[in-house]
Amino acid sequence: MKIQKLYSYVRQALDDYKMIDPDDVIAVGLSGGKDSIALLYALAGLRSFYSVPFSIKAITVELGYENFDIAPLEELCEQLNVEYHVVHTQIGEIVGLNQSNKSYCSLCARLRKGALNDAALQFGCNKVAYAHHMDDMIETMLMSLIYEGKFYAFPPVTKLDRTGLTVIRPLMYAPECDVIGFMHQMQFTIVKNPCPYDGHTKREYIKSLVRQLNKENPGVKKRLFHAIKEGKIEDWNI
Repeated sequence: MKIQKLYSYVRQALDDYKMIDPDDVIAVGLSGGKDSIALLYALAGLRSFYSVPFSIKAITVELGYENFDIAPLEELCEQLNVEYHVVHTQIGEIVGLNQSNKSYCSLCARLRKGALNDAALQFGCNKVAYAHHMDDMIETMLMSLIYEGKFYAFPPVTKLDRTGLTVIRPLMYAPECDVIGFMHQMQFTIVKNPCPYDGHTKREYIKSLVRQLNKENPGVKKRLFHAIKEGKIEDWNI
């Protein structure tokens, strides 16, 4: 995927759901994975020509694992002229002490989001951008259906009443395959996820299921995403 196509995906999401207001300061959660890097690159480029002026700051929540190398992320932010902050935590240790192996991913996610939101406020941001792409939306919807019996997917815009922050998901129109293609074309260095549970989650099972469904029924992912957009999920109205 060329950079122009990435810009197009993100710009459409920003426009459709009015994600950005004038002079927003947006915190981009930079984990080092392909999705967060693509999102940072897109927003950094859009700053110069998007119709609404905004600024961004990249924030990495470091989980406390020794083998997490932030040097490539520092270099990327310097290259893109983006202010960069690292928040050091002991989330990995806290999750490791959790005795219920059924809930470690949800616990980790809650702690990471809390740390990111706190840091965003600390560094003067009023919005936080998460790097959920189209496939994430579809997988979340199927997980909700299969495991909770509810029709739900991440909303494009979420207002957090407790903190006053607003969460946005500008990568929502980008299929994961295009994000992977963009990363290959740009030859970015992906920082490996140090979590010992990476790749062994319910989401990975759902991802495999969606892949198989799309293989047997070409175009099913687009139809599933269309169902989400038209499904009258709370906060999904354009």
